[in-house]
Amino acid sequence: MDAFTPQQTTELLSRIGCKKAHMRLDKLFINSCMTGPLLGFGCAVMTSTQAAEWYQGNAPGLIRTISATFFPVGLVMIVLSGSDLFTSNIMFMSVAFLNRRVTIVDLLKNWVISFLGNLAGMLFFMAIVTGYGGVFDMAAYRTATINFATEKMLTPQWHQIMLRAIGANWLVCFGVFVSISSREIVSKIAAIWFPTLTFVALGLDHVIANMYFIPSAIFYGHPDIG
Repeated sequence: MDAFTPQQTTELLSRIGCKKAHMRLDKLFINSCMTGPLLGFGCAVMTSTQAAEWYQGNAPGLIRTISATFFPVGLVMIVLSGSDLFTSNIMFMSVAFLNRRVTIVDLLKNWVISFLGNLAGMLFFMAIVTGYGGVFDMAAYRTATINFATEKMLTPQWHQIMLRAIGANWLVCFGVFVSISSREIVSKIAAIWFPTLTFVALGLDHVIANMYFIPSAIFYGHPDIG
C-alpha cells in the first residue's frame, strides 16, 4: 500500500503543527476564515437534503445517512486547499506540543485564532450566501433548518452534546490523519469521506458545523433560540 506508516504520519503531524505555530497571525486568521465557507457548503447541502418531510417522519435514519453522504465535501475542500480548521488544528498543535516543538502559548494562540476565524467565515457564509442569498427561502427548507437546530441544541442535555462532540472530532481527526498518510488525491478524499460520513450519520456534534446550523435557525426565526 502506497502510504506513510502511522509513525511517519505522526511525525508529519508534528511538523505541520510546528509550521502552523510559526505562521503569521494575520495569515492564520484569513486561512481560518476561508475554512468557514468551505465547510458551510457541506452544511448547506446537508440542510437541503434534510428538507424531505416524508423521510423525516417515516425513515429518519435513511435521510440522515443520505445527507451524511454529501456533507464530507466540505472537509475534503478544506484539507485539499490547506485551510485551517479549528478541530484538526487541535490535533496538529497537540502532537507538536507533545513533541516539544511548540510552546503552550503557541498552541493556545493557534486554537483561539483558528476558532475565531472559522466562526467569522462561517457566519459570513451563512448570512450572505445562504441567508440573504435566499437559498433556503422555501418553507420546507426553513422548517428543516429550525427542526435540525432543535435536535442539535435543545433536545439533548449539555453533557450529551459534549460527548457527541468528542466522538465527532475523534472521527474528523482520524480522517485527517489517514488523509495525511495517503500519497495521492483519490486516497486522501476516500480517507476523509468515510469517517466524516460516519459521524454525521450518527448525529454527532461538530463545533464548527454547528456554527452554521444554529445561526441559520436564528436567522430564520427559531422561536426558542436567540
